[in-house]
Amino acid sequence: MKELISLVVPCYNEEKMVPIFYEEITKFVENLPDYDFEFVFVNDGSKDKTWLELIKLSNIDNRVKAINFSRNFGKEAAMFAGLNHATGDYVAVMDADLQHPPQLLIEMLRLIKEEGYDTVGAYRLGRTSKNSSESLLRVWYSKMFYRFINKMSDVKIKENATDYRLMKRKVVDALLQLKEYNRFSKGLFEWVGFKTTYVGYENVERKAGKSSWSFFKLFNYAIEGITSFSIVPLKLSGLLGFLCAFVAFLYMVYVIVDRIVNGTEVSGWATIVTLILFLGGIMLISLGLLGEYIGRIYKEVKGRPVYIIDEIVQKREEKENVTTD
Repeated sequence: MKELISLVVPCYNEEKMVPIFYEEITKFVENLPDYDFEFVFVNDGSKDKTWLELIKLSNIDNRVKAINFSRNFGKEAAMFAGLNHATGDYVAVMDADLQHPPQLLIEMLRLIKEEGYDTVGAYRLGRTSKNSSESLLRVWYSKMFYRFINKMSDVKIKENATDYRLMKRKVVDALLQLKEYNRFSKGLFEWVGFKTTYVGYENVERKAGKSSWSFFKLFNYAIEGITSFSIVPLKLSGLLGFLCAFVAFLYMVYVIVDRIVNGTEVSGWATIVTLILFLGGIMLISLGLLGEYIGRIYKEVKGRPVYIIDEIVQKREEKENVTTD
């Protein structure tokens, strides 16, 4: 019996890309005749006709399983739902925009089958090359994020790593045990462990449509990752408060000694106001950091599901009628 590979494909407003992706991926899987495939598409509350396109695919191909969310829950929830409904011996997570080259799966499979890896991830090369449409600010921001989170967290994330990866069933089962509401998959992939390696690929432009990831969404995603895998920001805010208190104490001693020894009058309205504003800013930043963690605790303790499914569509495989005399 052939081994089954499940391709999990989150979709959000990918009406134009879904037919293109399906055409490309079906051509590609013909190069792997020793494996069976299933395509698990998750429609993450798209506002366009993505769901109608997925229904069309499910009607013509019984390998297609289309999952429709009741609303937009985010890419993390869509990936989690796809992993939950994938039944393959190996499971790959891919984007529908074809910026994750399907051809890379051949090398991923080789590394797993021949070199004994449990999971193979992908990372982008040449983000600053002429072929990349990303701004220098966005590239710099991404680099700073990976450097920052890797210094603060025990879980190390490969720089420029994407969600594109191929995993053995045991890795997927381990990920499905993590039921947390606030999910940061790049960190979760590393947290579960197992024997992991990475392969690089050149940045590929979208063939149609546009990315739904704005700079603000990426910034919020970065905050999600940092607060999910590190409490160092809380420790830093406490340390900063201690240093401010210590410096204030030293300054108080200096003022008292200067008054007693030199008879200097204490003055400086501008200095006092500046210090008050500085310390007020430090306190507000610390409260903001604390609020980020408390907010995530609040979401976790409510115990709401990560996603809600409205509908699952899959064409039943037609079986031949067998009659006996």
